[in-house]
Amino acid sequence: MKKDIIIVGVGGQGILLASRVLGKLAMDAGLDIKVSEVHGMSQRGGDVITHVRIGEKVISPLVTEGEADAIVSFELMEAARALPFLKGQGGRIVVNSQKIEPVTVKIGTAQYPEGLEELLRAHGDVLELDARAAAMACEAPKSVNIVLLGAYAAGEEFAQEAWLKAVEACVPPKTVEANRRAFLAGWALGEKK
Repeated sequence: MKKDIIIVGVGGQGILLASRVLGKLAMDAGLDIKVSEVHGMSQRGGDVITHVRIGEKVISPLVTEGEADAIVSFELMEAARALPFLKGQGGRIVVNSQKIEPVTVKIGTAQYPEGLEELLRAHGDVLELDARAAAMACEAPKSVNIVLLGAYAAGEEFAQEAWLKAVEACVPPKTVEANRRAFLAGWALGEKK
């Protein structure tokens, strides 16, 4: 088994926690994993990108452009920015429909791009969902990241219980039940695709 995954979004969305869950899942399965994080100006709402590589033996932590099996994106424009990483055939995109305007858009020096949904669909198998609404519906408003991870997980080969075990090991103990609900809500959305 070999998986190259790009996780992207904006600082503060829980991208690093999502990569830790993937790491725990891979380690529990006896696989090798390498993770590389690039934080940009994440504390000021800038982009965050995490490269996750899983396999029998992983040498480099970085996913090469054109080689990612999947992009999991917490924000629409960040998914578009990550497209060069996605492989040409068979690449998956799981994307939150949320739009977070960068500072340049907020101050009026740039515009948020139009047509991002169509751009994504032209490059891969896309599951677009409102992860924030799903998190709110299952009374786990801070677990948008886990909803997205659940949606991604539904299309992968690991069993649901293995994913839940990894989630539970990585989140604070007092949030286990909320994150469990969020993961299962995401899984249900991923199965509908």
